Amino acid sequence: MAGLELRELECFLVLSEELHFGRTGERLYVSQSRVSQLLSSLERRVGGRLVHRTSRRVALTPLGERFVQRLRPAYGGLREAVDDARAAARGVEGALRIGFQGTADAGLTAAVRAFRSAHPECVTDVVEIPLADPFGAVRGGAVDAAVVLLPVEEPDLVLGPVFSKRPQTVAVGRDHPFASLAKVTAAEVAAAPLVTAAPPAPAYWRAAHAPSAVPGPAVTTLQEGLTQVAAGRAAMLLCRPTAAYHRREDVVFVPVEGVPESALGLVWHRDGETAAVREFARTLAGRGVSLGDAPVVA
Repeated sequence: MAGLELRELECFLVLSEELHFGRTGERLYVSQSRVSQLLSSLERRVGGRLVHRTSRRVALTPLGERFVQRLRPAYGGLREAVDDARAAARGVEGALRIGFQGTADAGLTAAVRAFRSAHPECVTDVVEIPLADPFGAVRGGAVDAAVVLLPVEEPDLVLGPVFSKRPQTVAVGRDHPFASLAKVTAAEVAAAPLVTAAPPAPAYWRAAHAPSAVPGPAVTTLQEGLTQVAAGRAAMLLCRPTAAYHRREDVVFVPVEGVPESALGLVWHRDGETAAVREFARTLAGRGVSLGDAPVVA
């Protein structure tokens, strides 16, 4: 541990994500040559090559892969300890913006009120994010964290508390063949056109919420999706609480058997984790908030 430089470790962790010296320098606000210097210094301390670099690609060596797996949680724990000490010394302050998809109901707002009560010096806002862009607001810094529908497979994002595992329904227009049924199966849903989220929602995320081989209309908001359903263009999967909240005369909600339950999670960017974000995550987890009652599209 003698002479250990945290900047070298931080540089290596960012490089292991970017696998590009230029982008690593941009994230750390240093030159590309400085990235090379920090890496070389760390490799001398370790006593082996951590990164293999050619004119075309950058890759971790087996030693680098092993090192980053051990280093990341340890470094994260160190950052958390420092941030928590700062927060304890001065209290959580500043601003915290929480994004949500669909509608923020009493469950989410109760968690926000609890957080505000515990940390009155932190200005907390709740803002809606597009259905079709679940991760963009977090990446762009428009929000500090967001309650989004799972799955989340983004390497640059941290998935915090996961909650609200709820059964799904399929929303259909009153003239749809499903409208007269007491329930439908996953196979029947997969054979019908389903409303899907438009890009930039990742393909895996869109497929999870529209598991059909039949193309349906792509929408950017929940209300657009329900309008397409009411017009008879396609069906749409929704979690049961969302269906209950958005009942309307021209749409029928039918239970679906055999599809995975809907679930929500709080996500934030690895580079944007703060004491306020962690405290809000603890508030959600500690209160056991059931966001299944929140009308968030599933």
